[in-house]
Amino acid sequence: MNVLLIGASGTIGKAVASLFTQQGHQVIGASRSTQPSLDFTDQSSLDAFYEQMPEVDAILAIGGEAAFSSLDQLTNAQIEVTLSSKLMGQINALRKGKVKIRPNGAFVMTGGILAYAPWPNTAMVAMVNAGLEGFVRGAALEMTEGRRVVIVHPPLVAETATMFGMDATQFPTAATVARTYLDAVENGQNGTAIFVDGHAPA
Repeated sequence: MNVLLIGASGTIGKAVASLFTQQGHQVIGASRSTQPSLDFTDQSSLDAFYEQMPEVDAILAIGGEAAFSSLDQLTNAQIEVTLSSKLMGQINALRKGKVKIRPNGAFVMTGGILAYAPWPNTAMVAMVNAGLEGFVRGAALEMTEGRRVVIVHPPLVAETATMFGMDATQFPTAATVARTYLDAVENGQNGTAIFVDGHAPA
């Protein structure tokens, strides 16, 4: 299986790339730091990248910036970054890239469990995650020839929790989350949301 991984340089992206490679799949990693580079907040960058990319069996979009801020402190700039990056970046990656997905292939988006169980100061993140799930449900009705679009809602991963000085024992590792992305590609049903084992919403 040939897989395009958008966001290959992030914590989860690296773990996904490692797992898929171990499983014998060919991974095309794409991020601002790869060659060719891909900035999915820039539609011209998406167009140029997809133009030279061969057909693949799956595209995974992992990442995108979203603002963590209280409503009192939330700025217009933070709102714009959240909308243009994690929301519209992934939406445009599907819009422009679905023609590169082979029949019966999959496009996997990344939301987050905060869509279901937000924390204080996460209103923008919760909104984007929930909005992406709504988009997936609608977009699924327009997928053709067995193609699927699904969304994974990971929780905070242990590596990031450690970086934030939090107790990481309650969170899954990036390697554990990576297995959920593999399951999404192999078994995810069109238009559905997929959760990491043990971290589904109550």
